[in-house]
Amino acid sequence: MRALSVRAERQVLRLRTRMGRRTATYHLDALASALQAKGWRFVKFYRPEEFPSPLPMLWVRASATNEVGLMVSVRATPGGTWGYYETLRGRQGYLWPCGDAESAAEQIDLILKFPGTW
Repeated sequence: MRALSVRAERQVLRLRTRMGRRTATYHLDALASALQAKGWRFVKFYRPEEFPSPLPMLWVRASATNEVGLMVSVRATPGGTWGYYETLRGRQGYLWPCGDAESAAEQIDLILKFPGTW
């Protein structure tokens, strides 16, 4: 019975993530502002007319190179909240809860400056 409830919760989270494009974009914009203040550059992959992707993403990168970077997305989390995730790692790539873009930017800053610690 537990397996059924876990699968149901995953489906609900997946649906909330897909339906919450506006919420995700809001949180990614807040994160982009916090990262810009730290000197990171970014590309917003969530303009529907330019990048028709079901999952809004923000590519954070160093200004000097395109080699160092991190793709960040926003996903629904249990309890009606949202979280920042490293896109390529999916649900295992949890970075920080949404709502505190400054702390999330600190976390991403550390990951990009010291990639071996991730």
